[in-house]
Amino acid sequence: MNTFYFAINLNKFGELKQKAESEKRTFKASAISYAVIFIIATIISIFISENLSSKIKHRSILLNSIRDEIKTYQVSGEFLSSKDLTRLASISSERIFWTQKLVALSEKTTDQIAITYFSFKNNKLSLFGITRLDRDLKEFDLINDFISELKNNEQISTDFPEIQFVKSSKDKEKDVDILRFQIDCISKSYTGKGGKK
Repeated sequence: MNTFYFAINLNKFGELKQKAESEKRTFKASAISYAVIFIIATIISIFISENLSSKIKHRSILLNSIRDEIKTYQVSGEFLSSKDLTRLASISSERIFWTQKLVALSEKTTDQIAITYFSFKNNKLSLFGITRLDRDLKEFDLINDFISELKNNEQISTDFPEIQFVKSSKDKEKDVDILRFQIDCISKSYTGKGGKK
């Protein structure tokens, strides 16, 4: 007679229950992870969007300020007003190119005359120089010739149309008799004590 044995696993229900709970926990963990990632991605997107909006707003403000500044320079479709053009013309005509003046001055100074120093004030160039006193030479003729040379030089006479002798005095320098003199080169816009000349 054959005997049959049946093995009954009484823990089967418990295992199924544990497996279901494990799957439920895994689903919850995944759902929470996806939710957290979605929230973080949303926050980042909002931050980027706000940042871009702020940049666009600042660029718009900058553009409007540039346009407003351009409008201040525009008169009847021109970028420079009549006042600007007058100011530019004044700067261009009144400026003095000193390098060219000094070169011209050195070229016109002979070996018989020396310029000791010069000053420029109120648009008047004052030249201070010396010449040696010599019985065979007329010092004032040398000074007058020097003034004539300055007047005939375009580099100097253009900005200083009036050149005149001011004063002179006799002196001694190392036992040598000399004549000290002053010549003023007066510009077109010279302003003296009595106002504009």
